[in-house]
Amino acid sequence: MPRVGLNTDEVVAAGAALADEVGYPAVTIALLAGRLGVKPPALYKHVDNLADLQHRIAALAMTEFGDVVREALQGRSGTDALDALFTSIRGYVTEHPGRYTATIGAQFRAADDPLYVASLRVITSVRAVLAGYGIPDEHLDHAIRALRGTIHGFATLQAANGFQWSNDPDASFRWLIDFVDAGLRTVGDRAAPHR
Repeated sequence: MPRVGLNTDEVVAAGAALADEVGYPAVTIALLAGRLGVKPPALYKHVDNLADLQHRIAALAMTEFGDVVREALQGRSGTDALDALFTSIRGYVTEHPGRYTATIGAQFRAADDPLYVASLRVITSVRAVLAGYGIPDEHLDHAIRALRGTIHGFATLQAANGFQWSNDPDASFRWLIDFVDAGLRTVGDRAAPHR
């Protein structure tokens, strides 16, 4: 019998919080049940299995992630938008490393899958930033992957305390944004029609 008042959203939220606390790979049905004060079989009233829980955590995280990015980008364009994009992503990854890890490589189930819908919102936000640089359509996928790889690498290294040299990571982050901004401007300028 599930704990009184326990519902699927609460189970998934607790799983996401646990992922941030102990690391996404360490989340199990048994560990989550213990955290919620129930026996493991009680969770199967709310999730099918561990894979279903993981998928739901990924969808929750991608939805939160998309909301953070969209809010940060409101009313911004150009370098300001790039700064807001990278800063919001960095903030989410360092604050919620387990949740973010859940989104990496998570597979969509269908076009109405909440994970797919949330991912599409994130991609749309990134495309809006790139539009401000005049990146042509044929380069958009490459540009999106380059941005993702760049900020993913920086943020996950920071979340894992991977920057242990004496230089300030914030100064490096500012340098990174300037570097990416210059690269995007170069690509945009090359694609612009010559006058």
